[in-house]
Amino acid sequence: MNSTGRDIVRQSTVIAAAVFMLIGAAVGGGAFGGESVAELQNGALSAEGSYLAPAGPAFAIWSVIYLGLAAYTIWQALPGQRDSTRQRAVGWWVAASMVLNGLWLVTARYLNLVATVIVIAALLAVLARIIVLLGRDRASGSLELTLFDGVQGLHFGWVTIATVANTAAWLTQTLPGDLAEQADAWGIGVLVVVAVIGAASAFVTRRLAPALATSWGLVWAAIGRLSGAPESTPIGVTALVVAAAILVAGVVGLLRARRPVR
Repeated sequence: MNSTGRDIVRQSTVIAAAVFMLIGAAVGGGAFGGESVAELQNGALSAEGSYLAPAGPAFAIWSVIYLGLAAYTIWQALPGQRDSTRQRAVGWWVAASMVLNGLWLVTARYLNLVATVIVIAALLAVLARIIVLLGRDRASGSLELTLFDGVQGLHFGWVTIATVANTAAWLTQTLPGDLAEQADAWGIGVLVVVAVIGAASAFVTRRLAPALATSWGLVWAAIGRLSGAPESTPIGVTALVVAAAILVAGVVGLLRARRPVR
């Protein structure tokens, strides 16, 4: 195939989206002054904002994801990737995910919790589409597997648990206070759903990265509930079990992907 003007536009769009994402992260995260993300929305987005929020150290994964997305942006801009079939199919979706990523932080700072839930749900849907499209063709080498499939898998896996935490934070702020007495039951129910989605995703995509990122978030959610506030031993234990189940599913899916086709 020969590269076209549309390919150059796609590469340029991905670069512009990455710049927007990083600026949005800086502005939304308070790099230019103002509250940190944990202090926004009256603390609803902090590690203590809901029963399903991961503990603070979990969010260090964003540094890995941002670094990976930056490396992908540079790599996809190389002439050799201009007419790549996979880039043509997925590049526009990656640009959309970066825009939504940066938009979430801006939304968290300047709008409300409902808006953050809408944006992160849209981000999750776009990332799910990316994972499906990437599954249609194999990566051409270890570099592409890492910078493209691996980074997008981590992004998808983390945003899966982040969407749950964000929605839980919104519901915690809006639902009647007497429902807090049923927090354990609701939390366990949601985690069961996460287990089903995470395991299904691992079996269908046959990738380990999404399972690693989701399990990472769940382990830190468990730590938050077992050693921090709000405290909930049932939710903490369930989160650990779900994290282990999703990780096992990810390993099984990866082994199935590497099984020779007869």
